[in-house]
Amino acid sequence: MRTKADNRLMIVIGTIIVQMGLGTIYTWSLFNQPLVDRFGWELNSVAITFSITSLALALSTLFAGKLQDKWGLRRLIAVAGMILGIGLMISSQVSSLWMLYIMAGVVVGAADGTAYITSLSNLIKWFPERKGLISGISVGAYGTGSLLFKFINGSLIQTVGVNQAFLYWGAIVMVLVVGGSFLVREAKVSNEKQAEAGILQRDYTVKEMLKTKEAYLLFGIFFTACMSGLFLIGIVKDIGVTLAGLDIAAASNAVALVAIFNTCGRIILGALSDKLGRLRVVSGALLVTAAAVTVLSFAELHYGLFFTCVAAIAFCFGGNITIFPAIVADFFGLKNQSKNYGIIYQGFGIGAISGSFIASSLGGFIPTFKLIAVLSIVSVIIAMLIKAPGNQKRKTSKKQNQRELRSLSPETRAS
Repeated sequence: MRTKADNRLMIVIGTIIVQMGLGTIYTWSLFNQPLVDRFGWELNSVAITFSITSLALALSTLFAGKLQDKWGLRRLIAVAGMILGIGLMISSQVSSLWMLYIMAGVVVGAADGTAYITSLSNLIKWFPERKGLISGISVGAYGTGSLLFKFINGSLIQTVGVNQAFLYWGAIVMVLVVGGSFLVREAKVSNEKQAEAGILQRDYTVKEMLKTKEAYLLFGIFFTACMSGLFLIGIVKDIGVTLAGLDIAAASNAVALVAIFNTCGRIILGALSDKLGRLRVVSGALLVTAAAVTVLSFAELHYGLFFTCVAAIAFCFGGNITIFPAIVADFFGLKNQSKNYGIIYQGFGIGAISGSFIASSLGGFIPTFKLIAVLSIVSVIIAMLIKAPGNQKRKTSKKQNQRELRSLSPETRAS
């Protein structure tokens, strides 16, 4: 007879498999030059595809929660996995940029974001007592998928060509996401269970959350954390060549370094947030980020200093994006986690495109790093002062929780 612990373990394994498949989209940079060589397109035009993917991913999280309510989690993840795989496989047949933008950009990004936020939020609901650790495991699996498929997709491009590589990549991703979905079970959140555990927490709807100032303050912090990390990831090789004077081969090592420290930060800082406090860990990570970009702005860089700063920023970025799903759950409850986090998650999409625009407006890397340092310090101050609205999470006695539960409206009690 399977125990509750066994069930939760299988759900963790299933979510890890799903997230690893989803994380493979971050190998896109491997396809840029081969597509240029194959079709003669401009490199910048091909690279825009991933910006479209990132934007579609972020926007899809706004609707994923509603689709989950209608279809159920397992079916939603399976359908998203099939659409993701089909989108990549059809990309193997494209012959124009606009078709590449639609299939590899819009379709792949939307399917990826839908499965990402719902599977992550569901796993957090299964482990309310360890939100930070479990978020770290899930988001860490997403990063691990990217790291592993840098080698797999790189090998496929070399051996079968870029078109066939899309075909095999899509098939593998479909197997991973759809296969992992069969191990996932949807968590049910009830006030009765929270009361029995000694915790009474209010579940905010999206409309209720948007009426609180805390939602906008969290969005600002998340935007800053995402912009700093995503800007660095996009130009890390160029920074090494331009600012640190490294040759292209040495600077390229920073790409792998970012992936490794990004993944480590997700797991380590996620677990620490359960013990030290989430906003305290976020404050520390943002402070380290501010220090690192300040060094990149003013110091005379050499090999060791450059890689230390890059590793620190990547580590903190990975940790911050891991902790935020748990923060949203702490602030606004577990029941509507997918929908509420979908709103805050737009900071990721906006952050993904803001860095490049700001750099163009300010005139380069260094002014942008200085702005990131200022925004990070402001976010540190906000993170140190912000508190959950309405003192929503309170440890009380079981009897007191049950009394307060009975005082709620029938609609709320039924939820």
